[in-house]
Amino acid sequence: MRFFFIFLILALFFLIPFLLFGNAVEEWLTGDEAVDWLKAFEGSAWIMAILLLVSDLLLPIPATAVLAALGIIYGPILGGLVGGAGSILSGLIAYSVCRLAGRKAALRLAGEKDLQRGERFFARSGTWAVILSRWMPLMPEVIACMAGLARMPSARFIAALACGSLPMAFVYAVLGHSGAEHPVLALVASALIPLILWSATLFFPSSRRPA
Repeated sequence: MRFFFIFLILALFFLIPFLLFGNAVEEWLTGDEAVDWLKAFEGSAWIMAILLLVSDLLLPIPATAVLAALGIIYGPILGGLVGGAGSILSGLIAYSVCRLAGRKAALRLAGEKDLQRGERFFARSGTWAVILSRWMPLMPEVIACMAGLARMPSARFIAALACGSLPMAFVYAVLGHSGAEHPVLALVASALIPLILWSATLFFPSSRRPA
């Protein structure tokens, strides 16, 4: 039960900035505004985009708007790669910070019994939780933190993180580049493509070994 409360606390922690500053940030980085802001940095636009995606850990950054803007600026391939890199880096930071807190800290927060339950969950279903969370509001940060606390094997986490982040980044880069205005299609595609990618990773045993 305490592990579930940690989940709720983390969700609330990441929700508060959206409630306080979400509207202002969305007006600043929506549609043409995101493109114009990034273009102002010229050759460094990709760096600023990655920083924005990483800062989504603490700020209510509209990540999909940034991903679409990358498609407009760099095209669907390079834009997707830059967006995927930013999304993966964001997930790795959240996972690493919580994992580096150590098992003792996790035990103090969750208790041994609940921590073991969390570890069993991420051993059994963590892969899909990480993959699917990448296209859900708030969940990318929360699930990455929970995976770190539960000490989900790092190779497995990274594989799942990539399988969730890259399709999302490429789909929105393509939508941005083509000028499409159908975000529902992006959500559906980013939900289906990770399943195919993760199935491919099953052929590589190293992705399932404990770290």
